[in-house]
Formats: sequence, C-alpha cells, structure tokens
Amino acid sequence: MSWNFSLILFIAMLITGSVWVLDRFFLRHKRSPEDKTPWWVEYGASFFPVILFVFVLRSFVVEPFRIPSGSMLPTLKAGDLILVNKYDYGIRLPIIHTKVISLGDPERGDVVVFRYPVDPSIDYIKRIVGMPGDEIAYLNKRLYINGQEVPVKRDGEYFEPDRLAYESQFIEQLGKEENRILVDPASRQELRPVWRFPDRDQCQYRSDGMICKVPEGSYFAMGDNRDNSLDSRFWGFVPSENIVGRAFFIWMNFSEPSRIGRFN
Repeated sequence: MSWNFSLILFIAMLITGSVWVLDRFFLRHKRSPEDKTPWWVEYGASFFPVILFVFVLRSFVVEPFRIPSGSMLPTLKAGDLILVNKYDYGIRLPIIHTKVISLGDPERGDVVVFRYPVDPSIDYIKRIVGMPGDEIAYLNKRLYINGQEVPVKRDGEYFEPDRLAYESQFIEQLGKEENRILVDPASRQELRPVWRFPDRDQCQYRSDGMICKVPEGSYFAMGDNRDNSLDSRFWGFVPSENIVGRAFFIWMNFSEPSRIGRFN
C-alpha cells in the first residue's frame, strides 16, 4: 500500500536527515581526526541523500506501481510494473495529499491511479470515463455519455489465460486516443452498489444497467475489462483529491518482458 510506504519513507528521511544535520553541524566539529565515526552516524548520514532522492522522486515526479489483477485487460496485465506521472494533474504534498499547485485535470480516457474511495489505503487503477457534470449510463453492456452512445468497433477476440476463456475485444475512443476493451456478451453482470457511497442518490440502478450523474469535483472510472472490473459502477465516484497520477509506461513484466514500453 503506497500510503504506508510513503509514510515509512518519510520517517526514514526525517531520522537519517536529523543524523546528517547533527553530524554536519555539531558532532563532526567535536571529533578529532583520530576518532572513528560512530556507526549510526556513518550509516545515517550515508543513507540520507539516497532516501531524500527517492522520496522526492516518487512524491513529485513518478511512482512505480504493480498491476495486481486483470481488471484493465487488454491494456494492462496482472504483473505489469508501471510508472505513474505525479505532476500532470498538479503538485500534492506527500502523506496528506493536499494539492498546492494545480497544473491540470484528468481527461476523459486517461488511465489513472487513485486511492480507493472505500479504503483510501488501497491504490486502484482504472480509466476515466465520466467527467464532473457528465451523465454516464451503462445499459445492456453499452456505454453512453450525456445521452450519446460511445462508438465501438469489433476487434476480434482476446484469450484470458487466467479464466481460460475468450472475450470479445472492441476498440473504443473515449478521449484523444483509442483504447481496447473486453466485453463478454454471454455473461450476465448484475450491477449493484457495494456500499452506500457519497452521492449515491445521483445513480439509478436498473435491470439493464445503471445511470449516474457525476458530481462536481469527482470522476467516473471503469476498468477496460468491463465484465471483470470492480469500479465506479459498484462503489461510486472518484473524488479529485483521491487521484494519485496518470499511468503512462510499462517498465517491466518479469513473466512477459516484451510488454516493456507498451501501453494500449
């Protein structure tokens, strides 16, 4: 869980930084050239620059994440190690996540990492489908935005090795670029909320799907693997303050190295 790791990294930076300051401005001047540097000073002062660099890099520039499931197939596979851009949407203070500089907002079609609204200690990754103020409908496995059906083109079939099943693959265009989605026409996915999320009254659940009005300051996110994704259809909207950053690069997949650099 990235929040716990960020906190551990922050505490480590404070401890080693304190040791470095203590040695640099006080202890060093009291030691004679013949005195050996205490081990805790040597290690603390040596690790501080490294920990500081890692903390600044993952807090404000890029952060690595591992894809844990197949909810974003075919775009991202379980085991993909990705990089997330932390500054595209603004600069946030680490740990408390308060935005201090606004540089932009998520766009429709962006793949984003965010803190799961049900449990903010867990990171989720989905695609932004609905913007603030949009009406999003998912009816009979078709996506509608503000009353207009999002056009899709059939793109063959995709084999899911974990499920040993084929699913229909489609090309969809939500934003500036096309992305692929998976839909299983034969499966029956009953949409029901998993909890009474904030602004639940903005959603209608029906036998053929659901319709939601996205509140201001929030987004509607969905997985590309539409029949195998726990997303905004079930737990509600993603508040702007929960967004961590935009996923943009696969830097490793140990079981499938050919995926390095691929996205979409």
